[in-house]
Amino acid sequence: MTFLNSLFGSYSGKTTMVAPEDALPGRSAPVLQAPRPHTVLGSSITGPWEPGTRVLYLAMGCFWGAEEIYWQVPGVVSTAVGYMGGTTPNPTYDEVCTARTGHTETALVAYDPEKVSEAELLKIFWERHDPTQGFRQGNDVGTQYRSAVYWTTPEQAEAAQETAQRYAEVLSARGYDAITTEIAPAAEAGPFYYAEDYHQQYLSDAKNPNGYRCHATTGVPFPDAA
Repeated sequence: MTFLNSLFGSYSGKTTMVAPEDALPGRSAPVLQAPRPHTVLGSSITGPWEPGTRVLYLAMGCFWGAEEIYWQVPGVVSTAVGYMGGTTPNPTYDEVCTARTGHTETALVAYDPEKVSEAELLKIFWERHDPTQGFRQGNDVGTQYRSAVYWTTPEQAEAAQETAQRYAEVLSARGYDAITTEIAPAAEAGPFYYAEDYHQQYLSDAKNPNGYRCHATTGVPFPDAA
């Protein structure tokens, strides 16, 4: 379910969600057929990971910068980028950019909950993008840039709803519009389709350390615990 529904009826083109029947057909084979180890962390980007590892899927605009943020967090085991929340099976990046697959650019975050909590991961999520912008982040415009949290555990679901409510209150007090972030079970959002190899850890020193980063933030800190 969504946290706060927003009306996007006045949007058109890339800011209109494609109807499933109008989505591109996609393909049966994954576009990332031979995943390499994580360029920075050295871990598998597909798993399996150590017992107890949890996976949270976060969409916060361009997935290059989102992934970079999370691989630096202590307690994160691995990260990857891909496409989620849409219709087209195994889409390519070019297809997602047409807004005819329904996917949002998503970062997979695999983490050890004994070392980093869901609340800590979500605090970063809320502060490092603008969750009120609908189908865009800054100059990046389109349904692929929408904000989303796709959870896989009850702990994540509870933390997502609780942190969204708390952040919405402080944003409202500062005059911001309602949060447009989709909060949903990963099982309902559909598969996480791994993006092409060149997108994985795109901003690492081994690839494009000076590459593009877009994180339009509100500048509003997440509130401290009462």
